[in-house]
Amino acid sequence: MGDEIVKGRIIRIAGSVIEADNVDSPKMNDIVRVGKDALIGEIIKITGDKLTIQVYEDTTGLRVGEMVENTHAPLSVKLGPGLIGSTFDGIQRPLDQIQKVAGDFIKKGVYVNALDMRRKWKFIPKAKNGETVSAGDILGEIRETELISHEVMVPIGLNGVLSELKEGEFSLDEKFAFIQEEGSTVKVPLTLFQNWPVRKPRPVREKEPAEMPLITGQRVIDSLFPVAKGGTASMPGPFGSGKTIIAHQLAKWSDADIIVYIGCGERGNEMTEILTTFPTIKDPKSGRSLMERTILIANTSDMPVAAREASIYTGVSIAEYYRDMGYDVAVMADSTSRWAEALREISGRLEEMPGEEGFPAYLSTRIAEFYERAGRVKTLGGKTGSITIVGAVSPPGGDISEPVSQATLRTVRVFWALDSSLANARHFPAINWLNSYSQYEKYLQAWYAKEFGEDWAALKKEISSILAKEAEINEIVQLVGYDALAESDKLVIDVAKVIREDFLQQNAYDDVDTFSSMKKQYLMLNAIGRLFLVEKEAVDGGAPVSNFQGIKAKEMLAKMKFVKDDEMETYIRQYEKALGEVLTRK
Repeated sequence: MGDEIVKGRIIRIAGSVIEADNVDSPKMNDIVRVGKDALIGEIIKITGDKLTIQVYEDTTGLRVGEMVENTHAPLSVKLGPGLIGSTFDGIQRPLDQIQKVAGDFIKKGVYVNALDMRRKWKFIPKAKNGETVSAGDILGEIRETELISHEVMVPIGLNGVLSELKEGEFSLDEKFAFIQEEGSTVKVPLTLFQNWPVRKPRPVREKEPAEMPLITGQRVIDSLFPVAKGGTASMPGPFGSGKTIIAHQLAKWSDADIIVYIGCGERGNEMTEILTTFPTIKDPKSGRSLMERTILIANTSDMPVAAREASIYTGVSIAEYYRDMGYDVAVMADSTSRWAEALREISGRLEEMPGEEGFPAYLSTRIAEFYERAGRVKTLGGKTGSITIVGAVSPPGGDISEPVSQATLRTVRVFWALDSSLANARHFPAINWLNSYSQYEKYLQAWYAKEFGEDWAALKKEISSILAKEAEINEIVQLVGYDALAESDKLVIDVAKVIREDFLQQNAYDDVDTFSSMKKQYLMLNAIGRLFLVEKEAVDGGAPVSNFQGIKAKEMLAKMKFVKDDEMETYIRQYEKALGEVLTRK
């Protein structure tokens, strides 16, 4: 009897939240196995000898009196070769492998290892036997995909002398080396994988300042509202305003080394589109499949609410693992509103005191804790890596005064305000240039100046001021009409239209316009700035703005977005010649 495993028993069931008693040595966030199907659950509250457990699977059929067994480990992710190209649910169950076992619909209690433990990986050592190594140091590498070299690191919390390091092919649980810690005679075996608790950020040596932008290829973002590598951004917007399309575009085209896409409670058809299209998309830098540097967390709205709550922690923990190898990782979370709704539902079942609109009082804290795991850092192993987090927010009715949007805006440093009126007008990306902002601009000025010259900041300021001035003039137009405006105001409206339609608007389905390089963006901005100066000179000389309708220069500007990068310089020279036509229309 003394060696018998102590198992608790269910005493109450309320949806995905259950209560149990007599569980062996429980701790907060321990993972437990619930019922005859061994469903996965997590301890979220301890009151005396009673536990509250959130179950990550369907609890239908579960009965009071069934057993609860403690695993004595927190919710963790398995980190190692084989993550890239995989599709997991919110608690890192591999959906493609589960499909082979259970079919198209996940059955209760199905357990499949997150990583293929039998597959052999060729390990090439970088360290040497006899070296003193510490947490985060690189021991060797594995070619995980054609695009990603997987750096095998010393696990966090382990330091000592390296011995018996071998080269060869190993499965994930085979020992390839040992570390003898200082003051100990015990040798700790090393395997190619490690576990990490998802709610605990991986430690770093220090955080570094934001010095370069994450290039997305989306002109309104890169030129007007950039996000830094290691930065945070939010894009709140109503249904149909293009949040998911922008997230897809960033995942496809941003210059991050690795993409972690978290489909957090969104509709199944959106994740289906990703699953079907991403393998067919070629990485613009290498020509290889985009999935060779992408990890998908697919947790749709019909999956258990508790697994949805865990999904963003699973995704960001995997991102931190690759950041520690020195990679720039971009995390797309679509949508954090669904994640917050999961928090609200779980909080309600726990009978906690609700905050605003029924969300838990700790909503802001949880959102801040998530976004704080972004950053550009010096890793424990001495490398520089970054995590950039972009979160979509889906406020009901597009009202960003609701708690999730407000808590997010207090945390992130870039705000892309999605506008339903722009979306209805088929203006993509539907980012409102008057309401959006980026707090990284002053930190990125040096990078832009170095890459494109000191006139970049002046160009951007001029473009932004023209758009702001247009908004003011449009209010006057509502009162007095267009014809009553001064020619200088008509000029602003004329050029602002060019900026909106020929620069800010972008066609995600056009092979050329879907991505715009920074050099092309600079040339386009400069071309628009030149048009404004030339037209202004003509207007100051007495020419009416109506003289400049239908000129060749404007036609060329409208077509410029569809010009390939290697043809831009020739096209710009032709455009400069066409600008001379403006001065002849005085």
